[in-house]
Amino acid sequence: MGNIGIFIALHKQYSYPKSVPYIAIQVGAKDKEKFLDVSDDTGDNISEKNPYFCELTALYWAWKNSDCDYLGLVHYRRYFKGRLKFEVNGKKKGVLSKEECDGLLRKADVILPKKRKYYIETLYSHYAHTMYVEPLDLTGEIIKKKYGDYYAEFLRLKKRRSAHIFNMAVMKKEIFDKYCEWLFSILFELESEVDFTKYSDFHARFFGRISELLLDVYINVNKIKYTEVKVISVEKTKWLKKILGFLGAKLFKKKYDKSF
Repeated sequence: MGNIGIFIALHKQYSYPKSVPYIAIQVGAKDKEKFLDVSDDTGDNISEKNPYFCELTALYWAWKNSDCDYLGLVHYRRYFKGRLKFEVNGKKKGVLSKEECDGLLRKADVILPKKRKYYIETLYSHYAHTMYVEPLDLTGEIIKKKYGDYYAEFLRLKKRRSAHIFNMAVMKKEIFDKYCEWLFSILFELESEVDFTKYSDFHARFFGRISELLLDVYINVNKIKYTEVKVISVEKTKWLKKILGFLGAKLFKKKYDKSF
């Protein structure tokens, strides 16, 4: 296999695997003190958009500045599960190794996280209950105008109950490049048409959330062969707060005001 670069998006100092294929990248680094060798404010970049685009500033940087044969993105607290061990918060965690990536990418063009299933709601209704849905609706209109062949698949968000989320993937560079071209052309037009400053800091990050829903739209329309790997979190999931937040949104129309 060729060389693989899986970028780890970090906005603060944190433990991370320091072996290949991982490349730690500091996101939102513009005008900030640097704590990593690679930061999203060098080369062709959109670092200043990080408060709104979240980890997508790392995705953009990898697209524009990396020459790896395979490119991917994970987070400082979420990884694909595997056999490569590193220590975080005093515990050993196992993440996807270079050898495991090689094996998976011989069988498929893309590595994706196992789908999250929404048993009670559709992807669209869950988003509408927990977030402000207007930017997502406008995204659909942009896709209808710019990429009509994708619109029917976008509308399936109102029926589908599972998705590959977290903006995590590892792809052949050719697919990665085409996907990023498609994704960012949509998000940049969305940015030009929405006054995202009217939202709170938490809700203004809708670009990153919408992109989570668009990944499967792109994968499904292009019939890209993928394989799934379980996602691990290096921090404990706050299940009680997550459940209470969901119930508040579902029953009392109370939007989320933080991540869980």
